Amino acid sequence: MLSWLQRSLRFLLVLDTPVDRRTYCATGFGLAVVKYLGDATIIGLFARTLWKPTGYVLTTHSLLNTAIPNAPPWLMPVLALWTVPFLWIGVTFTMRRALDAGRSPWWALGFFAPYLNYLLMAGFCLVPGSSRNAGRADGTFPTGRWLPSALVAIAAGVGLGIGMVVLAVLGKGQYGVTLFLGTPFAMGALTSFLFNVRYNGTTGETVQVTLCMFAFVAGSLFLFAFEGAFCIAMLIPMALVVGFLGAAFGRAIAQCGRRAVPPAISAMLLLPLSLALEPPKTTGQIIHEVRSSVVIDAAPERVWEHVVAFRPIPEPSDLVFRAGIAYPRYARIEGSGVGAVRYCVFSTGPFVEPVTAWEPGRRLAFDVASSPDPLHELSMYSNVSPPHLHGYLRSRRGEFLLIALPSGQTRLEGRTWYEIEMGPEIYWQVWSDFLIHRIHDRVLEHIKFEAEDKSQLREGS
Repeated sequence: MLSWLQRSLRFLLVLDTPVDRRTYCATGFGLAVVKYLGDATIIGLFARTLWKPTGYVLTTHSLLNTAIPNAPPWLMPVLALWTVPFLWIGVTFTMRRALDAGRSPWWALGFFAPYLNYLLMAGFCLVPGSSRNAGRADGTFPTGRWLPSALVAIAAGVGLGIGMVVLAVLGKGQYGVTLFLGTPFAMGALTSFLFNVRYNGTTGETVQVTLCMFAFVAGSLFLFAFEGAFCIAMLIPMALVVGFLGAAFGRAIAQCGRRAVPPAISAMLLLPLSLALEPPKTTGQIIHEVRSSVVIDAAPERVWEHVVAFRPIPEPSDLVFRAGIAYPRYARIEGSGVGAVRYCVFSTGPFVEPVTAWEPGRRLAFDVASSPDPLHELSMYSNVSPPHLHGYLRSRRGEFLLIALPSGQTRLEGRTWYEIEMGPEIYWQVWSDFLIHRIHDRVLEHIKFEAEDKSQLREGS
């Protein structure tokens, strides 16, 4: 059994063995069934929702930008991790099928293009094998030097990355799957391929060159004030994982002897095409909820007055806030009851919050009429303001719930509902939830401190 499993894993993960059309079709359909049953089981058990096959209509884009109603916070990241090996197998199997069919393995990048990926997979299920599929294409090995090969490869990867950022952000105004998944994969693939075309690099050397390329891209975005340090830091984990997978893909193509550069360059044109085909509004359509709580040693009536408005909070020592994330400073209110306007003032400006529910000692709810930037970018420049700071993370409403406990204490719950218009939404939701929790904790702990402050009780008596 163990040996069978080892052989199966090697068959699925190896990159240099061609795959015939029968195996490609059977394996593809088989893995699709396994993937669907896994998704449906996980979603059904933990979200009590039926996941239908129609949820995959836009494949990668819809899958990674879908939010499941009633899902616990950890469910979507788990589904994302579950998805990664299937995406990798899909891309590499398509590459191996292209080799078997005598086509350029770079066709496999079409796996990231919405709509076209279905046509690509259907085509490779029909195209017969070719006698040009076996062994190293030219029987020779690269003999170039390390440094020139690395410099050319890094320059190509940097140019591709910067170009796609300009096209996606300035041209289309979209932070989507093509930019954050397809582009890092292609950057890693192109860099690794060009490095190994002339120089027979080891895996470690290829990783080093790929890492240098991503470092140059991050440095360029920072240097030219296109992004700040914090947003680049949030992107790096996903970009590196996807980029190294792309590097393995590109190195495998070079090692197969398919070392002609023009097909690789032509394949990069799939990225602008994928960007053009990427459906708009696949993100920002789902309301996400973040809930935090604290137990306060005071009655709800006492807590209520500090929920409605609270005094200035001391400046934070938390590294997250010192790095630029907007943090709450104080809250004030104009009026009383439903229709009053609450102002929660952050380090970047005020949230304007018309009150929609006013139940003293029990519940305060409000909409968000306007909100400030979610962070102040860390940069050597004072005016860095990338587009994603304006309207891509939208707070919609909030609520404080006060629950009286038998011990005379109060459990105070804070809730925020928000939308995020960046893909893959699963990834950015993890960051957003984490940061909003930190904001909640800062406010709740301050309210707890104020409500439990005995000196205020003496002053008010």
